[in-house]
Amino acid sequence: MNNREGYIFWRLAYSLISDQGYRIIQLFENQKELWLEKIENKKAPIIRLLLHNLDWGNAMQRDIEFTAVNGERIRKQIGRHELNIVNLYVSQFPPVDDYESRLGATFVHPEGKKTSVSSFLLAEGEYETGFQRLSERLGYELQFPISQDYSEQDGESIKKEALEYAIKKVKTERAILMNGKPFFTYVFIAIQLAVFFWLQIHGGSTNTSTLIKYGAKVNYLIMEGEWWRFITPVFLHIGFLHLVMNTLALYFLGTTVERIFGNVRFSFIYLFAGVTGFIASFIFSANLSAGASGAIYGCFGALLFFGAIYPKLFFRTMGMNLIIVLGINLVFSSSAPGIDNAGHLGGLAGGFLAAGIVYFPQKRKLWLQLLFIIGSAALVWGSLNHGFGAAGKSHDESSNLVMAQEYVKQNNYDQAYSVLKDSEKNSTNLSEKTYFLLSFVEIKKEMLSDAKTHLQKAIQLDPNFDEAYFNLALVNLEQNEVEQAKVNAEKAAKLKPNQKEYNDLVREINQHLQSSGGGE
Repeated sequence: MNNREGYIFWRLAYSLISDQGYRIIQLFENQKELWLEKIENKKAPIIRLLLHNLDWGNAMQRDIEFTAVNGERIRKQIGRHELNIVNLYVSQFPPVDDYESRLGATFVHPEGKKTSVSSFLLAEGEYETGFQRLSERLGYELQFPISQDYSEQDGESIKKEALEYAIKKVKTERAILMNGKPFFTYVFIAIQLAVFFWLQIHGGSTNTSTLIKYGAKVNYLIMEGEWWRFITPVFLHIGFLHLVMNTLALYFLGTTVERIFGNVRFSFIYLFAGVTGFIASFIFSANLSAGASGAIYGCFGALLFFGAIYPKLFFRTMGMNLIIVLGINLVFSSSAPGIDNAGHLGGLAGGFLAAGIVYFPQKRKLWLQLLFIIGSAALVWGSLNHGFGAAGKSHDESSNLVMAQEYVKQNNYDQAYSVLKDSEKNSTNLSEKTYFLLSFVEIKKEMLSDAKTHLQKAIQLDPNFDEAYFNLALVNLEQNEVEQAKVNAEKAAKLKPNQKEYNDLVREINQHLQSSGGGE
C-alpha cells in the first residue's frame, strides 16, 4: 500500500462528505475503514470504504460477508425495512485470482434478506472502470484525476480536510437542533396542571359553568367584548383524559420545538398558535371549547416550517415520523365527534406562521420574516373581521344557547331572554331547543302569549317534543284554555307514558273538567 491509495481513499471520503452530504457514522481506529450515511439517498444510503490490499478473491468474499453482517446491525439500529450498502475497496492491485464475479453480483444477508451489499473496486488498472461503475450506481459523476506520485503529506492533508468538514457539519446541525434547553415547555405544563386542579376544586373541569367562569371559549361572550377568551382557553382542559393527552403531546413536541427555536421564540409560537386556533374555532365552531390542542398543533406547524427551511436535516431526523403522526391526528380529529378540528387546523397554520415570523436563533431573513408578519397580520385581521361580522353571528345559535342555559341556572332570566332574542333575530333557521328555552324564560317573565307562540314553533319543528307539549298545556291552563290544555297534556303523556308528571297533569285536568261539568 503506497501514498496514492491513501490519498484516493480520503479524497473519495472528502467528495462524498462535502459534495454529496454524507455523514460519518463509523471510523475504525486504523482509519482505513470508513462508514458513511445519507439515509435520504435511496440508491446508496450507506457507503462503506475500505483501504486494504486484496490479494485473493476469497478474502474479498469474506470481507463482503462481514460488511453485510455489520450492515444488518446498522439497519436494525436505524429502523429501516431494507438497506442497500455500497461497498468500495481502494487497493493497490486487484486480487490475483478471479474476483470480477464478486463485484458483479449483489450479496444479500442470509437472515431475513433485508440487507444487500454491492461492491466496487478502485485499483491499478481498474480506476476508470471502477469510477464508471460507481458513478452509475450512485446516480452522479464521482471522479477526479489521479497522478502517480502522492506524498504522505498529501494524504494527511486531504484526510484532515475530510474529517474537519465532517466535524464542522455535525456541529452546524447540532447548533440548529440545540438552540436552547426546554424551560417554557415545563412552565406551560405546570400552568395547565395547576389550572386543572383549580377547576376541579371550584366546580369541576367538565362543569360548563366553571369552564365559562374561568375563561373557556364562548362565542357569545367574545362577541360581547371578552376578547381574552382567545388565549385563556389554552390553559383549560375538559376532563382528566383531555389534560393527560395534551400534557404528553406538549412534553414531546414542545421540548423539540423549544430546543430548535429557543425559549422566547417557542413561547411566541406556542401562544400565537393557541390564539389562532381559537380564532379559527370562533369562526367555524359555535361550541364551547378549551384546551391546548391548537397550541400543540402549532408545534407541528413550527416543525413543518423547520422542514421547509432545512428539508434534508428534517427528513433525516424526524420528517416522515412527524408527518405520519400529524396525518393520523388530523384524520382522527376530523372523524371523531366532539373534537374542535377547526381549532387544530388554525393552530397548525398559526404555528407555521409564527415560526416564519421569529425564524431561527442567530439567523435572520428579514425579507422572509417581514412577509410572514404581513401575511399573519392580514390573516388574523380578516378572520376576526369575518368572525365579528354578520357571517359570524349567523351560525352562533349553539353558543347563545349555552350562555342562555347558564343564565337560567343563575336565575338571570332578563339576560337569558336578551341572548335568546339575539339568536332569534340573527338566525334564519332557529332550532326547537332555542324556541323551547325562550318559552321557558318567557314563562318565568310572565310573557305567556309569547311563550305559547314559541312552544308552538318548537312543536312544529319537533312533533315528538314531549316537554314542549307539557309546558304548552301549563300555559293553556294559565290562559284558561282547559280543553286545549287537555289535548297537549295527553300528547305529552302519550309520547312519554312513564312520566308521572305528565300523567298527573292529565288527571288534574280531567278532574277539573268533570268538576266544571258537574257544577253546570
